[in-house]
Amino acid sequence: MHSQHSGETRVHAMKARCSHLRDPLMDMWVVLKIIKHYQEEGQGTEVVQGVLLGLVVEDRLEITNCFPFPQHTEDDAEFDEVQYQMEMMRSLRHVNIDHLHVGWYQSTYYASFVTRALLDSQFSYQHAIEESVVLIYDPIKTAQGSLSLKAYRLTPKLMEVCKEKDFSPEALKKANTTFEHMFEEVPIVIKNSHLINVLMWELEKKSAVADKHELLSLASSNHLGKNLQLLMDRVDEMSQDIVKYNTYMRNTSKQQQQKHQYQQRRQQENMQRQSRGEPPLPEEDLSKLFKPHQAPARMDSLLVAGQINTYCQNIKEFTAQNLGKLFMAQALQEYNS
Repeated sequence: MHSQHSGETRVHAMKARCSHLRDPLMDMWVVLKIIKHYQEEGQGTEVVQGVLLGLVVEDRLEITNCFPFPQHTEDDAEFDEVQYQMEMMRSLRHVNIDHLHVGWYQSTYYASFVTRALLDSQFSYQHAIEESVVLIYDPIKTAQGSLSLKAYRLTPKLMEVCKEKDFSPEALKKANTTFEHMFEEVPIVIKNSHLINVLMWELEKKSAVADKHELLSLASSNHLGKNLQLLMDRVDEMSQDIVKYNTYMRNTSKQQQQKHQYQQRRQQENMQRQSRGEPPLPEEDLSKLFKPHQAPARMDSLLVAGQINTYCQNIKEFTAQNLGKLFMAQALQEYNS
């Protein structure tokens, strides 16, 4: 009882500390470096990652710089990633640039970022620095004309579950943790200096007028088809996890019935022995006779469910735009006819 109360107290304390923080402030310089990193080293499904640097000023997290993790293969066995980060931070400190870790970033392929690797990495960062965030950059959405850069943190409930390292169904149920309570999106504010704003204004005046009619194109890109394909793959994974869990529940129920029947037989035999004046049978350790089945870990299922939810949100956004254009085209056609 005491441990449950202390766990709830820690969750409320973490919520209180994070809730007073204002939306993170990020320099446009950082956004451009992340985009440039992917353009230089990212290919297709390959993910690029890097470290976010900055500081916490009063009640706001400020992201002022970043540097990438270098790409290395299995042949580079001598490469030490931690040592590389320390040398980079030492070099930045020598030239008087913000060098404190405030999070990390990674690119994503069609929003396929809800993985165990991301969960473990963000837990490590957030356990050390509560204000830290992970930035998810979607180059495919960005290439379609809208910058897709989102910041996430682990929820206090999930942080407590990860600290306990107990991902059994009972532990997750006790913590009231579902796929909707795993990650919380943090709104970010991107700022530019006044000189950059002036430069952007001048470049906008000098740039050629883009063909804006393509925004009204009714043709559907392969973005929707790819998201549906990935969604079906995750649904298949979820179906397999459900089969495993149902098998575990059936085996557990069957074992409980066998255990109950065994206890009844022992009780009847002891009653018969007692009527004959014989001593009862010695007590046996039922846990050795009926070894409990290993419950399947539910964290992977939660991650798959969270990824399915992300795909559904992307499909919803994409279809909403296309349906709007179809209704507008129908209205124009009826008006012209």
